[in-house]
Amino acid sequence: MSDNRQSLADLASLTNQPAPAAPAEQALPTSEGDLAAPVSNEPVREPMPLREQILDKQGRAYATGRRKDAVARVWVKPGTGKITINGRDQEVYFARPTLRLVINQVFGITEREGQYDVVCTVKGGGLSGQAGAVKHGISQALTRFEPVLRASVKAAGFLTRDSRVVERKKYGKAKARRSFQFSKR
Repeated sequence: MSDNRQSLADLASLTNQPAPAAPAEQALPTSEGDLAAPVSNEPVREPMPLREQILDKQGRAYATGRRKDAVARVWVKPGTGKITINGRDQEVYFARPTLRLVINQVFGITEREGQYDVVCTVKGGGLSGQAGAVKHGISQALTRFEPVLRASVKAAGFLTRDSRVVERKKYGKAKARRSFQFSKR
């Protein structure tokens, strides 16, 4: 039976290829450089390429933001930090300071206060939903203008559409879940 077996060197000579090294020979380092850099079987991962900057002909980034029933169309361009909503300044349109804080959260996290002008049109819903829609739109437009900011904005959760909407009213009920008052007699 040992006569039928051929060594790896004999097989390699038949195929005109060099004989493969024994497993023990491969494991031993041959120089000091081999000791410093261990060999791994994992593929080398290249860093993810950055997304491209998406601008229109006027040099603005455009995005759509949504929250509840409100839809905001947002354009971002370099400027002095002026935010215009439906042709009015943000202090006039959103009189409550909490709503203005919601809009400016994105610039606070990315440390870009006063560096971009924002023009947006928003319709539908109430003031709270509109402020959330503008925030969502600014977040998306800012990441299209500066793709480097995408990781920090996404980590803060500003790129995610808040899918919570009003629950529909059901028949046989007073509201979505509230039942009519029960009368025993």
